[in-house]
Parts: sequence; structure tokens; C-alpha cells
Amino acid sequence: MESNNQKQFNAVVVVEGRDDTKRLKQFFPGIETIETNGSEVSDQTLAEIKKLAKTREIIIFTDPDYNGERIRRLVTNAAPNAKQAFITRKEGEPTKRGNSLGVEHASKEALVRALGDLHEIQAVESDITKEKYDDLGLAVSPEARLLREKVGIKLGIGYGNSKQFLKRLKMFGITYDELKRAVEDVK
Repeated sequence: MESNNQKQFNAVVVVEGRDDTKRLKQFFPGIETIETNGSEVSDQTLAEIKKLAKTREIIIFTDPDYNGERIRRLVTNAAPNAKQAFITRKEGEPTKRGNSLGVEHASKEALVRALGDLHEIQAVESDITKEKYDDLGLAVSPEARLLREKVGIKLGIGYGNSKQFLKRLKMFGITYDELKRAVEDVK
């Protein structure tokens, strides 16, 4: 079975720390990871990722929190063609009190789903405008935060604040019609 996992994961997965690597290796023994060692991603680590991205596929798989999103942006800048994997905040909730949100807490099902539903930055221009985005209630309505979270789950692109979420929708080439359908489906 390990040889299947190695074939399935020709990519190198960028994670935040060794607990994430341990969790992934529990279910995917052949998986290779690069650890950023938390939110203080070193220039050396970014240089390694950039170099590796020239010959290998890179998957960015960070925690669904502020630091995870910060790391995702830094690594995406170093490797713009990297694919993106996301778990929801609920999937990353720790079982013990006091632990932080993270990939290391996700179930096998959540990890399989996230690594099977990768997103790529699209060269295609999204037709979502700020006005259309606002009209769907994703920016300034009282329930905007919750709506973005539900839509992010539906589209498999994670959560972001209003500005970051709009940027992510455009980055992944999601069309207005896709977004509108997702909003209607979660309401």
C-alpha cells in the first residue's frame, strides 16, 4: 500500500510543523512534506520550496487560522504554481482543550478530501466584481462572516476575511455564477 501512496503523492506537501507531518504519514505513509516550523517561515525554507517547485508539484496545506493563511500567502509567493489544500475550521478543531486549530487534528476523511480536492491559481480572469460580491452579502451584511465560512466550505477554498476571500475567489478563477450558486445552496 505504501507504494500506492508514493505514486499518489508525487507532490511535496508544505505543512506548518512536525505534528502535521506525523498526522499525514499516519494515513499516507509515502507522503513527503516540508515543514515551515510555524509562522516564522525562514528565507531558507522559502528558497527550498521555490527551488523544489521547479521540478516537483507543491501542495500547500496549512492550518485554517490566521497564521496558516499568512504562511499560505508567503509560500504561494515563493511557488505561485503550488496547488492548495484546505480543511475547514471544524475539521481542524482539537480534541483536547487548549490545543490550537490545525491539520494535525483532522480526521482521515478530512485529509483525504482536502488532498483530493486541490485548487490551483487560475490564469482565467474571474468575473466577480466587488459590487456583485457585496450584493451576495459576503462583505458587509451582519451574517457575512458565517456566509463566507459556509461558501468557503461549499467551494472547498477555506475561510478568509472579506478582502482575502474575494481575492481567493478571483485567484482560483471562480465565476460569479459558481459563487451565486454556492451562496444559494448554503442559505
